Amino acid sequence: MPRDLMFLPPFVRFLKPPIQTSSKYTSRRQFRRMATASIVKLSTAQEPQFFLKGRTQEATDRTSQLLQENHYKHHIFFNRSGFHNHIVHHLLTVYALAANPEQIQKHYDENASYQRPPEPVQESVVKDMSSDKFNSYLGNERYYHDFLVFFQTEMDSKGWQAVVNEYVFSGSKLADDMLVRMFGGFLHPIIHLGFGIEFEQPAIIAEALSQAAVHDNWMAPLFFGAENAAKENAKRGTKPKTLVQLLDEIRANEKLLKAAHWGDGNKIRDGVMARAGDEMIKNASQYFISDSDNLDKKTAEMINAAAYFTGGAQHPPNQIKFDFYYMHSINAALFFPRFLHHPSTDFISPAAKIRLLEWKSRNDLAMYASRAAPALLVDEITDYQPKTPGTWDRLFDRVNEISDDGHVSKLVRALATGEDVCEPFQEKKAGEIDWRIRGDMWLQLGHMVVDSTEGSDTRWVRSAGFDEAWENIPKRDEARL
Repeated sequence: MPRDLMFLPPFVRFLKPPIQTSSKYTSRRQFRRMATASIVKLSTAQEPQFFLKGRTQEATDRTSQLLQENHYKHHIFFNRSGFHNHIVHHLLTVYALAANPEQIQKHYDENASYQRPPEPVQESVVKDMSSDKFNSYLGNERYYHDFLVFFQTEMDSKGWQAVVNEYVFSGSKLADDMLVRMFGGFLHPIIHLGFGIEFEQPAIIAEALSQAAVHDNWMAPLFFGAENAAKENAKRGTKPKTLVQLLDEIRANEKLLKAAHWGDGNKIRDGVMARAGDEMIKNASQYFISDSDNLDKKTAEMINAAAYFTGGAQHPPNQIKFDFYYMHSINAALFFPRFLHHPSTDFISPAAKIRLLEWKSRNDLAMYASRAAPALLVDEITDYQPKTPGTWDRLFDRVNEISDDGHVSKLVRALATGEDVCEPFQEKKAGEIDWRIRGDMWLQLGHMVVDSTEGSDTRWVRSAGFDEAWENIPKRDEARL
């Protein structure tokens, strides 16, 4: 056994580890200090985008150990259908919300039980990835583990910032392709990248890059089509529209409204882009950011719009439920203040940051259209009566107890983040951003999330704009929310 592996936690040490840690980390003292491309090591001194005071050293160590085990033992998909392993997302979220070690362990045990192991590494494939054959392995989950070893090796020699920039944000043909893949799988790769950067964990960043590499790139026509059209709009001096304006226009556009069908396997690819691709590109291209725009404010606008269409997509008289797909738009939004405005991401150029926010916002517009663009009912939020009125802290206590794969806790933390990020900008003025989620509506949304999922067998609605999606959701008079 390599000497550095002797200092891994016992339950990891005796695994047959697929990845060799770097030989330069050979002492117990260094292991305790260092997070590397192969070692997860959290610190109570880290300040994530949103966190609670009270994270203990014991909880920090337990989370590090469990994430290390997940890193070695599990594939990024838990089945052959591309369903994602959410252990990283879940544990880091409840850890940020000051969960205790027992809660963290419980969540890990519940979700580790159905994971699958990674495929064996093929050294010849890893070597190929350093050549012009890199592209030949993209989009195939069989090579996740090979990509992981490849990116770890790259990080060991170049540093994680240089690797992320080279393979995602540099603007090269390869990086542009990888950036598209970052938005695949309902944003899971970019969410994973967000967690890695937020908690300063190169090993999780390597997982994120590898995850992106094995996703598809079918969203490229939307991103590049809208980007090119937006450049033409800017050249003509066309004034960009706000995201809320564009959401309203999608709802009012008959072609976009009906582009996705209930039976479509993928409602963005097979619905919106297949039947109304030109219309979607035209809509998305009317959102663009200039160098003179306040990027903090535009970030807040994106977060606010994502919370608006995620929370407002209700279907009275059915019980309150959140759309499973829309939810990912607000969950991913949590990381954008860190991506765009934090010293740890100074390696990303200003132009690449603007581009990232534009792509995320256009992705959200397509996401909204793909679920049949439901009416967004603000009164459902403002008039909601919580089961147990209380503060954010009480909600955090409840989500730390809920047994799920992390979607509930991620959504509540993202909403709390949204409140913090949007509050400074919400003094509405004529002609500026229309902030549909304001004031205590954020806390109201948090109550709606927890009340609708806690103890529920059907936690989410899937494709909220279709009546068929609500057929098995009880009416409000059938159960008290």
